[in-house]
Amino acid sequence: KLTSPGPVLFAQRRSGQGGKPFTMYKFRSMVDNAEMLRVELESFNEVNGPVFKMKQDPRVTRIGQFLRHSSVDEFPQLWNVLRGDMSLIGPRAEWVRLVTQYEQQIPCYHFRHLVKPGITGWAQINQGHVTDVKDVTSKLHYDFYYIKNLSPWIDALIAVRTLLIMLSGHGAK
Repeated sequence: KLTSPGPVLFAQRRSGQGGKPFTMYKFRSMVDNAEMLRVELESFNEVNGPVFKMKQDPRVTRIGQFLRHSSVDEFPQLWNVLRGDMSLIGPRAEWVRLVTQYEQQIPCYHFRHLVKPGITGWAQINQGHVTDVKDVTSKLHYDFYYIKNLSPWIDALIAVRTLLIMLSGHGAK
């Protein structure tokens, strides 16, 4: 809000447990309506596809860089956890628009919706953000590993590694 016009919170429809859509909240770290900007970027799909995250993304605000690096932009998702839309740990909730695309391109993608999405997860601490559909497939393998091996121990490991990433900034992408 200090460095670019628009709301402080970013709200986006995400796909939750069982594929049920919900509104996820984050502190806005990009210019308003960044996902709809038609920027000539290398990662933009000519058929109105998504612009994946990238290094030195020109849509990220100065304060947004700090919010992302420290993961502070994720804090409003605690509201989603309190509402029951999300859990602290699980596969990341994906944008509804992308889920439709991924379910057509990636076999068994819909199985990641067997559990509640989380603020952090096995894929986030092991891979980070994705840059293309190939990375999404790799991330899906981490999500399936988590779902198959769901336990308090793996949740504890994810929580500790997430805190280390947040405190050090190392590994945050």
